[in-house]
Amino acid sequence: MEQIIGPLTKLGRFLLAVPMAIFGILHFMAADGMSGMVPLPGGVIWVYITGLSLIAAASSIIIQKKARLASTLLAILLLIFVFAIHLPGALKGGDGGQMSMMSLLKDLAIAGGALIFASTQPIE
Repeated sequence: MEQIIGPLTKLGRFLLAVPMAIFGILHFMAADGMSGMVPLPGGVIWVYITGLSLIAAASSIIIQKKARLASTLLAILLLIFVFAIHLPGALKGGDGGQMSMMSLLKDLAIAGGALIFASTQPIE
């Protein structure tokens, strides 16, 4: 069984980290457009901080340094998005509500995956 779980955990690590790194880069490329979604003052700064956080988490997960902490913090960040950004949009309904619901479910699923991955990592 360990012969199967080891490679799957490695694959899962990359399937989690690579998209997060790309999302982080996209936050820098589209910061002005994303700043309108931020429910805090200083929108564009928060977009940059989020992008940096996503890239840092992805890097940590890929190189396996503090991967447990990084994936746990990534899950917390995604859950903040779920409740602070996507849920209010989903509750509004309409076409925007459907897009918000899809984003809510995506981030919720990724947060769950990040927590599962975190549970496979040693405590450092």
